[in-house]
Amino acid sequence: MSSETQKKHTFRVEDVSEITGNGYPPPLDRIAEGRTKRKVSDHAGLNDYGINITALPPGGWSAQRHWHEQEDEFIYIMSGELVLVTDDGEETVTAGHMMGFPKGYKNGHHLVNRSNENAVYMEIGTRCRDEVCHYPDVDLYMEMKNGEDIFTHKDGTPYPP
Repeated sequence: MSSETQKKHTFRVEDVSEITGNGYPPPLDRIAEGRTKRKVSDHAGLNDYGINITALPPGGWSAQRHWHEQEDEFIYIMSGELVLVTDDGEETVTAGHMMGFPKGYKNGHHLVNRSNENAVYMEIGTRCRDEVCHYPDVDLYMEMKNGEDIFTHKDGTPYPP
């Protein structure tokens, strides 16, 4: 491969635009308002799996606690200190810790930043165009159809647009 071709595939995380917030319906979106993501896999043109570099400010949550029916998730803590919350309890994780959540594993999880510093992690997951995500702690259900997230209450009632 020529150095010119290689150069096209090389980039730094700073080259990827930052997205702030999340897609949850109000008021469930408040927990991750300050969360920022850089969708590095999209920037690289990858299709089969997603990779995000995510930063959580003090007090921020990665997501509502959840588990996926069809998507595997892997997380690598790059810097800072976070608390992993699962059905098993809480565990402090710091730079170098890794976690895996296989599809269908019915143990809801999320990360919370209870420190006074930003924390950064890499999340990697399979990309399913049709998926179901469960949220054990809140009245939320997500079904993805053809790549579009559809959030409803657990009884199927839609959230207001």
